[in-house]
Amino acid sequence: MRKIINDADHVVSEMMEGFVGAYSRYFRKHPEVNAILSRRRRKDKVALVIGGGSGHEPMFGGFVGKGLADAAACGNIFASPDPNTIYEAAKAVDNGKGVLFVYGCYAGDNLNFDMGEEFLRDDGIRTSHVRVQDDVASAPKERMEDRRGIAGDVFVVKIAGAACDAGLSLEEVTRVTEKARDNTRTVGVATAPAQLPGVDKPIFELGEDEIEYGMGLHGERGVLRTLWQPADVLAAKMYAQIMEDADLQAGDEICVLVNGLGSTTITELAIVYRKIKELLDKDGIKVYDADLNNYCTSQEMGGFSVTFFQLDEELKGYYDSPCYCPYYAKGELAGRSCRPDEEEETAGKAENRESKEEDRRDKAAAAGKAAVEPEARQRGVLTELRAQDARRMLIYIADKIIEKKPCLTEIDSAIGDGDHGIGMAGGMKKAKEKLEKMADEENVYAVFEAAGKAMLMSMGGASGVIFGSLYLAGAKEMEPRPAITAGDLAQMEQKSLLAIQERGRAKVGDKTMVDALSPAVDAMKANCAQGLLPMLKAAEAAALQGVEDTKRYVAKFGRAKSLMERAVGYQDAGATSVWLIFQGMREYVEG
Repeated sequence: MRKIINDADHVVSEMMEGFVGAYSRYFRKHPEVNAILSRRRRKDKVALVIGGGSGHEPMFGGFVGKGLADAAACGNIFASPDPNTIYEAAKAVDNGKGVLFVYGCYAGDNLNFDMGEEFLRDDGIRTSHVRVQDDVASAPKERMEDRRGIAGDVFVVKIAGAACDAGLSLEEVTRVTEKARDNTRTVGVATAPAQLPGVDKPIFELGEDEIEYGMGLHGERGVLRTLWQPADVLAAKMYAQIMEDADLQAGDEICVLVNGLGSTTITELAIVYRKIKELLDKDGIKVYDADLNNYCTSQEMGGFSVTFFQLDEELKGYYDSPCYCPYYAKGELAGRSCRPDEEEETAGKAENRESKEEDRRDKAAAAGKAAVEPEARQRGVLTELRAQDARRMLIYIADKIIEKKPCLTEIDSAIGDGDHGIGMAGGMKKAKEKLEKMADEENVYAVFEAAGKAMLMSMGGASGVIFGSLYLAGAKEMEPRPAITAGDLAQMEQKSLLAIQERGRAKVGDKTMVDALSPAVDAMKANCAQGLLPMLKAAEAAALQGVEDTKRYVAKFGRAKSLMERAVGYQDAGATSVWLIFQGMREYVEG
């Protein structure tokens, strides 16, 4: 079989040169070893390094990105990267919080990554690893530690990346990633062999009318060679083996990946999924999300694999966290994961919902009961924030930010990567969903804390930590209160500012959200004695001036940092969001 290459000895280096050249906005190559490094990774977190042999593209290098891996250590075709490549890749992205390695469970990978970890620990860098072992056909359940890692890499890397971006400790990141690994099951089948560059014949032979059931990603022998079978027969057999191993029960929720091994078309993968979905529906297993793609390949091998990833509420939160790279995206950056029974709300559907709500109120009144209005607000200017006032105010702010998503995206695109509006809208949507479930909450600080946590766990990137902290840090560990005064709110935002500056190291003049938040907090402290509305008016004005001031600054953080003087004249998107938040506070309090 002919390969479109120049020299078999230079395949990996030339592939990486072309790959990084094509996606230089997102990646850079390590100057000394075959490793791909993210240009858009968040600092001050556990670093995630993945890796393995080349030839499985887009895995592993194609899964470096926002909310995914920080680096990928790449070996030769179907060969583990060496310890030095692993060591240098990790050193390049280490943030001082430790490094988590995620890779497939193969002898060569295990040995080389273990040695790479030893080198790092000798340098005082804390490490941990999670070996993916999802291939049900490669070892019995009682020897799961001997199973190979195949397409389940996709889900494990996704969860690991989200956990790292959430700011969890190395121990917690490892725990969450191990849970994801343990909840993942895959079975594969090969219909045609692959051939290595520079090798005269395929890595295995397969007759025209034969298939290899349970084949590994490198051509490892499967558990059964049989005659060709229709898609429905293969899918049913693979489904039965996964179900027997996974102990799934009716009502469980899973994600499904039908992964092509290289030359199998999306058409064929869709036909397979059709049967898998039919069987899942019959057994009462809910599909939370599904994907049909060639993520974990084996050169031009024909065939496919089916992966089930079982979710619980914790894993679901990490799965929905935004991530993006040129080959894989989930969460708000790609459109929210959506159940089949969930539809976008059209104007007609919204009117129908409102009509039903009115009917409910009418029926309550007819029964001689006072209709409960969950969104009731006392008339006039608020002089303090009760728990439910705070909840409704934060929902109002969320709606405001969601509406301003296009504007924030445009502002960020001028000197950044254009994702600020998307991230803020996504985080605010999650905060709103959480707040709408807190109609009975009586502790005002719990309302702010819940909103902040929802943003922190859903936004990804630096904005998730920073803007989540704007609500969360000030309210965390405060004594429960049914209401807060202007002075209490000023104190809370002062606490949040200090936490944000401690985490992000930004100060006024660095062209960040701190340029709006710091003067706003100063205005709150100076005006809190005048009452809630005068204080928030002063804070709003100070934040707006801070936004204007960012136009004069050279960026010291973020993507705009590299623009240096060219960033002058443009306002900072994060500072703009801070101003909009204070504007929303003022508008709601004013009534």
